[in-house]
Amino acid sequence: MIHVYTQIEPGHRWLQRYRGRPSVFACILGFTATGLIPGISAAGATPEDRQYTAIADAEFLYKGPQPQPQYPLPPLQAGASPVLISRAVVEALGIPVYLFNAGLPQPPTVPVIDLEGAPAQCLSGGNALPLATVKHLWEQGLIWGQKLAASIPDGYLILGECVVGGTTTALAILTGLGVPAAGKVNSSHPSCNHAQKWAVVEAGLKAFRSREAQGHKGSIHLTQDPLHLVAAIGDPMQIAVAGMAIAASRTCGVMLAGGTQMLAVYALMQALGRQYSLSWEPEQVVVGTTRWVAEDPTGDTVGLAKTISPVPLLGTGLSFAPSRYPQLRAYEQGYVKEGMGAGGCAIAAHLTQGWHQEQLLQAIEMLIERC
Repeated sequence: MIHVYTQIEPGHRWLQRYRGRPSVFACILGFTATGLIPGISAAGATPEDRQYTAIADAEFLYKGPQPQPQYPLPPLQAGASPVLISRAVVEALGIPVYLFNAGLPQPPTVPVIDLEGAPAQCLSGGNALPLATVKHLWEQGLIWGQKLAASIPDGYLILGECVVGGTTTALAILTGLGVPAAGKVNSSHPSCNHAQKWAVVEAGLKAFRSREAQGHKGSIHLTQDPLHLVAAIGDPMQIAVAGMAIAASRTCGVMLAGGTQMLAVYALMQALGRQYSLSWEPEQVVVGTTRWVAEDPTGDTVGLAKTISPVPLLGTGLSFAPSRYPQLRAYEQGYVKEGMGAGGCAIAAHLTQGWHQEQLLQAIEMLIERC
């Protein structure tokens, strides 16, 4: 039920090391106005809906189904929020959950740890976040990564995210770091909108480089500091999770729970480690996602992971093909795919409890029945 797509031997070693071990799930919520571009994301049927996706998902993850939720899960073009997977697993397995607000437009309706970040502006302007905010989120990430790791010294930390439009900021960060990611990222659309994403990223990088060149009085030497790159074209989740994962890797296992976005975080970790001579343990870190992401024919997640090597890419074998719910079967047509740490939580169910396809699908469908 767990596939290892890249770095096969290190991936299997990581799984063997943490099989049957406890886990803690931390989900980091953020926002970028990039997600409001018409058609950029399917994580909410309209730009208005997408402003509240992270808040609604956080409410559902924390409380489960409610008769009158303050923020109902947003309507999608097809499918259902991946938080259904995450909630089913953490509820059934009793996995401790921590929610972090890295930068949302509105405060969540459930208890969260506020990292005092800020929502990002659209990356196309090349000025997404104040540098001071990025540095603060980076420092908070390092602090909280150490704290979370201390709570589970013999286990592993699952780091999930919810950032609508985050695969586009991921493409921007990867490209800015020199990773050839164009045409390889995923999206919540059944067929990835590569051309639209690339146009936004090109605009952001052009604006950033123009401003940097002016700052260096016409010099072509641009900053290589990853913090400046995040400030220009990133989102608040990326730098917070990078800090958490680097710090936590020193004392426990880390699963970056997501696809393209977490591969970008891993690349960011590598760059930050080099830039600031940071000690961390790469062999403690894997990326865990769904097979809908890893095997998406409209992207190249495996190729991207190999380019960013040496990160092991893991995927849950969960299938919704036999589900009686059409909103789940839509995943098999390429809708939604991932989010809110869904793939990582599913992997934890297999790894920690030995759940198979039938048990996991049953838990998810029982949750839907209560909605």
